[in-house]
Amino acid sequence: MDIKDKVYSMFIIGTDGGGYEKALSHPLGGLIFFTHDIQSKEQFKNLVGKIKTGASAPLFLSIDQEGGRVERTENIHNGKKYLSARFAFENGSEFLRNQTREIALELKSFGINLNFAPCIDVNTNPNNPIIGERSFSDNPDEVIRAQTIVIKEYQANGILPCVKHFPGHGDADKDSHLSLPVIDLPLETMEKIHIKPFKSAIENGIEMIMAAHLHCTCFDKEPLPASLSRNVLSYLRNNLKYKGIIISDDMIMKGVSAYGSTEACIKGIKAGLNMFIYRNSTPETISVIEEIAELARTDSELRNGIENSYNLICNLKQKYKEIL
Repeated sequence: MDIKDKVYSMFIIGTDGGGYEKALSHPLGGLIFFTHDIQSKEQFKNLVGKIKTGASAPLFLSIDQEGGRVERTENIHNGKKYLSARFAFENGSEFLRNQTREIALELKSFGINLNFAPCIDVNTNPNNPIIGERSFSDNPDEVIRAQTIVIKEYQANGILPCVKHFPGHGDADKDSHLSLPVIDLPLETMEKIHIKPFKSAIENGIEMIMAAHLHCTCFDKEPLPASLSRNVLSYLRNNLKYKGIIISDDMIMKGVSAYGSTEACIKGIKAGLNMFIYRNSTPETISVIEEIAELARTDSELRNGIENSYNLICNLKQKYKEIL
């Protein structure tokens, strides 16, 4: 397969900009859907069906459906909302299990197969502007108890879960959509609190982890998003023995976009990232994919990163071919 097709397989892109339609002629990684994509149940089913029909390869059809602040189906629920992670968990394990099953079955009915959830950050900063109630708890053991329920429920109902945001967004005091947050904690503290739920998820077989756009001083002295950090991603592979896919948070976010789109993706691939999320499919986004492919023809390190990622992606899609 041509290197360009392998690069396309590393990208999950949105519908805004319309470039996704042309991208489907390549073995694209997948699509991500937002609130504006979901105007009615019938319309959304038709959109997903049209995309699947037009695809040249199986797709990760994905969404951020956590409940609470992060819920993409609000246009079709007539005011009913799922509870956020914290409040669902506060209602008890059975409530959390039942709500997760309800979310999974609804997503599955639309043809969605990948949910960027649960959020397993430990919310230790009460003034955290981006996590807050999206976290199950400020206690890592409680987060582990809740995430185990949610992950199992998604897997049992045909949805691939992706935990986020490694190595932990819970102590942030800034929103990574707007700037690069700094987590200034020693590694020992990170491991004891923020990394602990990810370690547990890995031990229990999680197959996709989202890397955060935040700077952890215990991994890198100079400002660098964890999503682009060789030190962070190598720790995930070597220390935590993670063998699955590492995917970026949205590459449009200000916490990473200052590095330049193509440059950031190249840095990410060389650091160990396997997939990227772009909330749109504008000409600029498509050109990033094309530029990376061209550069990979003469950059062996970049090409090796792409080859490795392509193999991981193919293996996961093959494993879950029944739901793709």
